[in-house]
Amino acid sequence: MHILLTGGTGLIGRALCAHWTEQGHRLTVWSRQPGKVAVLCGADVRGIARLEELGEEPLDAVINLAGAPIADRPWSSKRKALLWASRIGLSEQLLAWLQAREQRPALLLSGSAVGWYGNGGERELDESAQPVTEDFAAQLCGAWEETALRAEALGMRVVLLRTGLVLSADGGMLKRLLLPFRLGVGGRLGDGRQWMPWIHIADQIALIDFLLQHADARGPYNACAPIPARNAEFTRALGQALSRPTLLPAPAFVLRAALGEMSELLLGGQRALPRRLLEAGFSFRFTHLDVALVDLLSHQ
Repeated sequence: MHILLTGGTGLIGRALCAHWTEQGHRLTVWSRQPGKVAVLCGADVRGIARLEELGEEPLDAVINLAGAPIADRPWSSKRKALLWASRIGLSEQLLAWLQAREQRPALLLSGSAVGWYGNGGERELDESAQPVTEDFAAQLCGAWEETALRAEALGMRVVLLRTGLVLSADGGMLKRLLLPFRLGVGGRLGDGRQWMPWIHIADQIALIDFLLQHADARGPYNACAPIPARNAEFTRALGQALSRPTLLPAPAFVLRAALGEMSELLLGGQRALPRRLLEAGFSFRFTHLDVALVDLLSHQ
């Protein structure tokens, strides 16, 4: 297959490139820094700065994962505008380009997040659930999905990937947590009861490949392990994997004062379940958090 990726130099994108290159697929990454694509994604991966560089080369699939990190800094008005433009604005550019093409790929797999549901509290959230709250993250994910779904009018199959916390020692939240936890200053966030839907990076890559290969897959899929964990469970499991105490909680009022609106990402959560993936026959390698963490940290 010839696969076009956006967000190809990110954590998931790099892993996808390695996986699909090994399978013999042809990969093109649309990037603001195309010169770095070969270094980050592999020597056989082509980087382009403009979609027009592809001309009318046939494409089989588009994997749209681009988006500025949502939890890197507080949500000022300027930051919100960047988060919106890097997801919805870029997706609109992609859709306009696809509409102008004579040959269109069969699939658009577009990123989203379990934040689409808002703060779900204790509710079990499979893909049939409706949004619970309308916070900024939910609005962002909702607009991102609505934009991607416009590709259906172009005759394309659209898959929406509602991803949880992707666990990898090479990047993302887990890598940021390793230093404080190794220093013994890790702890739960708030009361620790909020749900944290998580997924091992290996399962994330495998399920994306699964959805690529299954021609009947379409619509939303929760990309998270079948056994979600509360923040307190996650904190305890990470401390045990590192053989470190986890006795220094971050009180909710401190997080709200420091992070403002963005603190709800950490203090709220989703008890998300991957019902549609399981019904489609996808098999997770890592269903238990403690096993996933030991596997990831043993490779360091």
